[in-house]
Formats: sequence, C-alpha cells, structure tokens
Amino acid sequence: MRMEKLLRSGIKEAVRTLYGVSADDDLLQIQKTRREFEGDFTLVVFPLSKVTRRSPEQTANEIGEYLKDRIDAVSGYNVIKGFLNLAISPAEWGKRLSEMHADEGYGFTAPGTDARTVVIEYSSPNTNKPLHLGHIRNNLLGFSLSRIIAAAGNRVIRTNIVNDRGIHICKSMLAWQKYGNGRTPASEGIKGDHFVGDYYVLFEKKLKEQAEKLIAGGAAPEEARENAPLMQEARRLLLKWEAGDPETVNLWQMMNSWVYEGFDVTYRALGVEFDRIYYESDTYKVGKEIVLRSLREGHLVQKEDGSVWIDLTADRLDQKLLLRSDGTAVYMTQDLGTAVIRYDDYHFDSHIYVVGNEQNYHFQVLTLTLQRMGYGWAKGLHHFSYGMVELPEGKMKSREGKVVDADDLVEEMTATATSMSQELGKLAGYTETEKQNICRQIGLGALKYFILKVDPKKNMTFNPQESIDFNGNTGPFIQYTYARIRSVMKKAEETGTVYTSAPAAEVTPNAKETAVIRLLNDFGPLVSEAAGELSPALIANYCYDLAREFNQFYHDYSILGEEDKEIRSFRLKLSELTGRVLEKGLYLLGIEAPERM
Repeated sequence: MRMEKLLRSGIKEAVRTLYGVSADDDLLQIQKTRREFEGDFTLVVFPLSKVTRRSPEQTANEIGEYLKDRIDAVSGYNVIKGFLNLAISPAEWGKRLSEMHADEGYGFTAPGTDARTVVIEYSSPNTNKPLHLGHIRNNLLGFSLSRIIAAAGNRVIRTNIVNDRGIHICKSMLAWQKYGNGRTPASEGIKGDHFVGDYYVLFEKKLKEQAEKLIAGGAAPEEARENAPLMQEARRLLLKWEAGDPETVNLWQMMNSWVYEGFDVTYRALGVEFDRIYYESDTYKVGKEIVLRSLREGHLVQKEDGSVWIDLTADRLDQKLLLRSDGTAVYMTQDLGTAVIRYDDYHFDSHIYVVGNEQNYHFQVLTLTLQRMGYGWAKGLHHFSYGMVELPEGKMKSREGKVVDADDLVEEMTATATSMSQELGKLAGYTETEKQNICRQIGLGALKYFILKVDPKKNMTFNPQESIDFNGNTGPFIQYTYARIRSVMKKAEETGTVYTSAPAAEVTPNAKETAVIRLLNDFGPLVSEAAGELSPALIANYCYDLAREFNQFYHDYSILGEEDKEIRSFRLKLSELTGRVLEKGLYLLGIEAPERM
C-alpha cells in the first residue's frame, strides 16, 4: 500500500472518530514535507477545519496525536500553523521497499481501456538544411515527453511533420539548378542534408550580393531583398511546383530524397523514433480545401487582391493570411490541414506541438482559427513552448551557416567522452568495439541529460565540456551509478548471494537507507507529475538526486561485505531496486544505461 493511501485512510478514520464527520477526498491535501521541515508527508489542515469546527492548529495537533497513537507507520508529528508534518517510521519504509521491489512495473502505468490518446509532434525539420543544435533540443524534449506521457498510462502517437515545401525549399532547389553543375551527395561524398543545406546558404549569399547592388541604387533593404532577381526566380519556381510542373517536381523529389537519407542517419544517432511521418507537401492541399470551404461558409474574408484572411481582432489578435493572392499556401494553411488529417487519423484527446517559443503567437492563431471553423476538438491542441538553445558565443543563424550541426555535435560528444574516459582510466580491459559503444553511450547521455535537466521553458546555453563529468549533476554520473549497482549485483550473482528472501520486517533501515527508500517512493508519483507538467527536467533532476543519495549510502555502508545476512540481503534489494528505477528514469530521458563503465 502506498504511503499516501495509508495516511489518507488513517486521517479519514481520525476525523470520523474525533469529530463525528466524514472527510471527502478533496479535503485531504497530502504532499511531501518541504526539506526545511521535519517529517515525510504534510497534511494541509485548513480545508479540514471547515468540518472539524476547530482552528487549523488544534485540528492538526488532534489528528497528529491520533495517528501517532494508533497508526504504527506514523512515528511522530509536528505542527506549523495549519500544516501537520508526519514522520513515517523506518520499519514502515522497510515494508514499502519490499512492496516496490516486488512490483516489476513499479513507476510505470500501463494504458487501460479508457486511456487518453495523445499525439505528440516533434522534430519538424526543413528539407533545406541539416538538423542543428536547436533541432536536438526539440527532438530530445519531444521523444522524452512521448515516453513520460506513455509511462503515465496514456496511448501516445509520436509524429513528425517534414517541412518539404514553400519558398525556402525553392531557394535550395534554385541554387542547385544554377550553381550545382550536376553534383550529388554521392559524387561529393557529403551527407544529403548537409549537401542541400550548403545550397540554401549559397542562395542567401548570392541574394545578399544582388540586394546590396539594389540598395546602392537607392532601394530600401527589405524592398531590395524582395525584388532581387534571384528571389523573383524562387517565387516563380514555387508557383511551378504548386502547379505540378513535372521538371520542378522531379527536382524537388530528388533533392528531398537526399535530405531524408541524411535525416534518418541523424535520428538513428540521436536514438529518437516516430510512429508516423507527415509531409507538408501533402497536408497543404487539405489545408487549402479547408480554407476555401470556410470562406464559402462565411468564416473567412477575401480581399480585393484575392488573398484569404481570418479576422481575429475580436479575440485581441490580428488578421491572419491563410492564402496568398496567387493562391499559394502559407505555413498556417498547411498547419490547418495537418491538424485535421491527424484528428481524422487518431481522434486524439490531446495534441502536443513541441515547437520553440518564437512560435507562441502562431499556435494561438492556429487553435483559434480551427475553433472558428467549427472543429471542437481544437480545444485539445497544446503548444509545448520551449526556450532557445544558445552557444557561449551567442545565437545561431541558419541563413549564414552559423549553426552547430547535429551530426558534428554527436561526434564531438563521443570523442570528448572517449578522451575523458581514457584520462580517468575507465576503459582498461575493454575491446575496441566495447570502448566505442560505451563512449557513444556516455557522450550521448551527457548531451541528452545536459539539455533535458533544464526547465524546458527557459533559454539555455549549451557547453559540451561542462556536460561530460563523472561527478556532479550530469548524465555520466547517473550512468556510472547505475553501472556501479550492476557491478554489485553481478558479484552477488557470481557468489551465490541471495537477497529476495529478506523479510523487510526483520530489518529496520538506517537513516541513509531510509533516505534512498523515500526517494524511490517518489518515483511513481513523479512520473505522473512530469507527464502532467510536460517536464522531462523533473525526471532528470530526480535521477540525479537518487544517484547522489545512493552513492552516499554506498560510501558509508558495505553491501556484499556486510556480515549479517539479513542486512546484506536488504541492502542488495535496495540496490537492485535503485538500479531498476535509475534505468527507468534514464529510459524516460532517452538515455542508455551502460552495464559497465
């Protein structure tokens, strides 16, 4: 029985006995005791005082005394104003360890027949450039969230929408047409997404040169950029593509295929997956149909130039373009189509867009526009808005090619992990293949943890050197703790030391052991909390706290060297469960847990 359930039952009994009234569940607010106070769980007494007809302080003292005298699990209490802090006995924590250890699925909830369906979209790359550091944060957040939400008992569909159309795609295509001279990724020995991205940068370089000439002739900077011959050509190419011109479509298909091959390599390296990939080249067509139908139904307005808009000024927003005067779609058009297609595919209860905070307004408009069009399910759309990733030297700029390439970063992290592991002598006795695999796990673990431990809403600065450390709040520290536990358990197996037979009632955990058990008890509720708050950071920092607490216990007490076999078995059970929980926590973060380090 979970501690909270035990306390809830005892408090209800106390209220019934002491005051002759029943306490509904909504009156029983039980939470973890804050670190600065003594106790394990805190009852917020203010709501109860309404039915006890006593002051919060008197109610708290009376309930505390009742529980201490009649519930073996409660060893003591203290009252601070209207808060009752309850201390759980070490013996009860010992029992709780056995309960958790016996539950192989501890911490995770399997989806029931009434489970909610949650669609989560992440990655959303453009086919005009390779994935960079910003995409890495997006992918890691999205993939981690998908696992956390699933672990909380939901059905999760992981989706990716590839931005494979629009003016920016035409820029890469046009640059290759004009300056590529038939080169291919294979002929140049370059990964496909990098190859195409180079032509996007080249387009911007050539466009800048043309614009500067126009500016020198008196044109305003923005006007010069829009009227430059290269930009005009790119717009004509977009019109030809949307009209289905065979030559243009063939060029588009060829260059996109290069990019997709490159993306797949990066996704595999990062260890992220999708259940379904959508393409904006498909969804924009549905979006155009929806816009035109809504125009006929009177939800939208058409201006004199033929462009179609939605007026959201009554909702304190502005007017939003949905179709250009030439009939071509905009981002909003395809996002409308994608949302409708996804709902038709999955009839989701909730849809989460993992997109940076620079798109906050866009998703406000998207949700409201769909509601105006009569789609009631649009209330279930949620924009998971996260902060930007910056480098110590500042922001990244795709147009100028000033980005941290995802592939380069993964390679760098692995190389750094290799170098640091060799310096610390942690690779002795490993085969070359084992070394490569372990260093890859450590490097990626460091990268993922460094990014995911930060509150997603905050901007962050990424520093590769700080992320790889076998001490402190890092991924390698947690991985090393897990590997240490696995080493202990392996030695126990090799020596025939058993631990499952240890009755918890015969061993009262000491203070260090109790501290670890308390944290283990938090894991299940924390998974639910992280899913509700959409915060991988809660899981990441919990894993660090658990690893740190276990290492303090490990430093002070022997496990296999303990002479008392019951205590030894108890500590092995504690270690094994800690390893399982750390492994599950790392899994939720998309981080591998090495058996050896």
